[in-house]
Amino acid sequence: MLLEGLHPKIVSERLGHANIAITLDTYSHVMPGMQEKAAAQFGDTLFLKVD
Repeated sequence: MLLEGLHPKIVSERLGHANIAITLDTYSHVMPGMQEKAAAQFGDTLFLKVD
């Protein structure tokens, strides 16, 4: 679900975790490109990249 881009809070609720930290601590390893993607999105927003 995380790999599909579903919000971590929704994933946490679906899995029955007490809080989102459990979900992210347990499964964030499946999202290795998360920092790079965030940086690219931030850059696109900051510089108003138009495709």
